[in-house]
Amino acid sequence: MNGDDPVSGHVMVFAPTPQLTVTVDQPNDHPELHLHPGGQGVWQARMVMSLGVEVVLCAALGGEIGQVLEPLLVSEGVELKAVARDSGSGGYVHDRRDGSRQEIADVPGQPLSRHELDELYNLALGEGLSAAVSILSGPNEPWLVPADLYRRFAADLSANGGRVVVDLSGDHLGSALEGGVFFLKVSHEELIRDGRARSDDIVELTRAMYELHAAGAETVVVSRADQPALALVDGELFEVEMPRLEAADPRGAGDSMTAGVAAVVASGGDIRTAIRTGAAAGALNVTRHGLGTGRLDSITGLVDRVRLVPADNRQQERTTPDELAERVVDR
Repeated sequence: MNGDDPVSGHVMVFAPTPQLTVTVDQPNDHPELHLHPGGQGVWQARMVMSLGVEVVLCAALGGEIGQVLEPLLVSEGVELKAVARDSGSGGYVHDRRDGSRQEIADVPGQPLSRHELDELYNLALGEGLSAAVSILSGPNEPWLVPADLYRRFAADLSANGGRVVVDLSGDHLGSALEGGVFFLKVSHEELIRDGRARSDDIVELTRAMYELHAAGAETVVVSRADQPALALVDGELFEVEMPRLEAADPRGAGDSMTAGVAAVVASGGDIRTAIRTGAAAGALNVTRHGLGTGRLDSITGLVDRVRLVPADNRQQERTTPDELAERVVDR
């Protein structure tokens, strides 16, 4: 995929609770103040646009923070479709002057009301039905949006030929799986926290990935911090190998990977190229201070260095007969 490739479709990003992010930084003798829209869906939309694919962002905005977020989102080039909410949107303030992030304040906002949820659902569903790919991003706090909304979204979009991409955990992930998803990205920490895996052992993670596939995810990728990600594609397990890059800000790699997959699929690419592109986007994003940012030429240049290496033989070498027997029993 490159800047000259024709775009065969656009991406709809469902971002129910975008945030205003305020960061205090000091790269030289004078402090700097950075105001940006943020939250999982916003970061994903930003990376999709970085890859040259059009985005429609569906969100709910309200209060003083919402009034600030709207022009900031539009200024980034995203096509914004917003529902006005009575309660205020959320945000946070971080101090990064000493090189590490220190949280000064975090305002999550209020849960969306039933009326606001209905309006946002109808808006996003209509946009998603005309999109090549829909990313269903999670709220910044689980209690802000009910999990069952994701089941309905995934079911309605999938039933009408849509491709649903998610990076979720907890009840929201479980609900989306019930509706059916085309691509799921989840971290190994989230699998352990949710009780889907008992440890970070590759056998445990592989078992969890096959169970996620059986539960409704066509393709599954599990990120593993500084270890190669695992990918389950067409029933085959791979390790996603790529060059190591020094991180400037470790946050945002997962959202960038998810966005990279969505962008390539929306442009007509195959899922294996999409995963390699997503891995490159995630790796390069952590070398920058802006979440969901990246240069198209840099990402494209790194894709050729990303390899999907069959992991089944390696897994068998690491697995004892007792572990294999246990895996069969568990399944």
